[in-house]
Amino acid sequence: MNSQAEVRVPVLIVGGSLVGLSASLFLGRLGIAHMLVEKHSDTSRHPRGRGNNVRTMELFRVAGVESQIREAASVLADNHGILQAGSLTGDDQEWLFKEIDPGGGLARFSPAGWCLCSQNDLEPVLLHCARELGGDLRFSHELMSFDQDRDGVGALVKDRETGEHLTVRADYLIAADGPRSPVREELGIGRSGPGDLFHNVSITFRAPALADAVGDRRFIACYLTNPEADGALLPVDNREQWVFHAPWHPDRGETLEDFTDARCIEHIRRATGVPGMDIEITGKAPWHAAERVADRYSAGRVFLAGDSAHEMSPTGAFGSNTGIQDAHNLAWKLAAVINGSAGPALLETYEAERRPVARVTSARASARSAEHSHPGYDAPTGGGRQSGVLTVALGYCYPEGAVVEADPELPVVPERMRLTGEPGTRAPHMWLHRAGVRLSTLDLYERSFVLLTDAEGAVWQPAAERAAERWNVPLEAYRVGTRPDDDLAPADGAGDWAEIHGTNPGGAVLVRPDGFVAWRAEGPVADPEAALHEVMGFLLCRG
Repeated sequence: MNSQAEVRVPVLIVGGSLVGLSASLFLGRLGIAHMLVEKHSDTSRHPRGRGNNVRTMELFRVAGVESQIREAASVLADNHGILQAGSLTGDDQEWLFKEIDPGGGLARFSPAGWCLCSQNDLEPVLLHCARELGGDLRFSHELMSFDQDRDGVGALVKDRETGEHLTVRADYLIAADGPRSPVREELGIGRSGPGDLFHNVSITFRAPALADAVGDRRFIACYLTNPEADGALLPVDNREQWVFHAPWHPDRGETLEDFTDARCIEHIRRATGVPGMDIEITGKAPWHAAERVADRYSAGRVFLAGDSAHEMSPTGAFGSNTGIQDAHNLAWKLAAVINGSAGPALLETYEAERRPVARVTSARASARSAEHSHPGYDAPTGGGRQSGVLTVALGYCYPEGAVVEADPELPVVPERMRLTGEPGTRAPHMWLHRAGVRLSTLDLYERSFVLLTDAEGAVWQPAAERAAERWNVPLEAYRVGTRPDDDLAPADGAGDWAEIHGTNPGGAVLVRPDGFVAWRAEGPVADPEAALHEVMGFLLCRG
């Protein structure tokens, strides 16, 4: 007979892949107790989802795990660009782009950079760090059912190894349970969008001789365009281990069983242009590219994140990054509500902010697949290659949500980068010194609201202290300047703080825990304390 235990936690996370693990990490950093359940016995063993964009790496930097991730990704640290070729041995070779950050221009916008770290390497890092922070992460545990009332969520969870059940009572549930999300289905939340785009089978294989054919071309992926054997080749270690994405056409009656080892080997040989190459197939996994966004991101106390909320074409690695950023947006809001700093209505801004981003980003991902003529995707091309990729990854905005006086006409993804301190945008990056330590402004934003002003804005600090006391909310205030009593000093060549943040002398910028600008006073105000009181009341949904 199965025994049944009961556990009480503030947050239950369903799904232990990249998004669920990231949610655990971010909640752990904020001191929020939680449980994560994942039906599989371990993290992913398949090398996929490898592109981590600059915004994601900013979040991991602030969460203290960037160095561990880059160490896990070191084998692919020198791989850049997308190559398109008729084969690896012919003359038909074209770089769709050769460098992720040509000329190093990204350094103007961020202290972080892109990172090529496969899911099977990244997930163990996130798992370890989340557990170090006290997260209760349980693999081989499956959510069997759940219900909710006005006070919380009740869930029945099965231990798949022992057969035992436990009931979990949580204040909130995060569904990071994938594109076929049982939680989303149970909630009856529909999805909108073009739907399925194309299907591939991801084939992992060992072929030491392939490194000779690749030579010194250290690509992220190579799209091989032989009409008789097209596909995408991705390196795992640049030596022996590789991945090949082969088009799969279930609409033509093709089944997974048709992808025998012999067929896969011959397909890879033809595509790469290396006949007779010794190949050992080590794994196969189907995947589906689609463009869909959930019609709602929440129902009561249950929130969707990652693939349960949106599906995107893999080209550009927008999907996993958008999901990780979902988790980050939701984590600080859950923490504020659970800690009593904010009213429950703050959680309604999660959908208001993140769903428009998903809609724009998913469309951009589909367009990028068309631009790159991704194997298996028969779609018309449009737009310039790699146009706006950095802006989509880093420059997205929140015209509505937990922001004050944001421009309602602000596009979710502007045509050009606009990281200039406007409410609803990611706060500008600027190098500073604090007590002799070099740091970015972005390093200040995680566990509290932060108010920044220049040396002329001394009146803002006591106003911030009183606002923090009145609203019982973490709120740090810093003056940026070159005077001995200023809290932060611009690093050499960093530029002028006020100019970078779009303020005049005596102005101030209020930044949320997730690094987005919540409000800006472009210049001095008559009553800073009253202004901050009103702003914080609105942001915390406690007005």
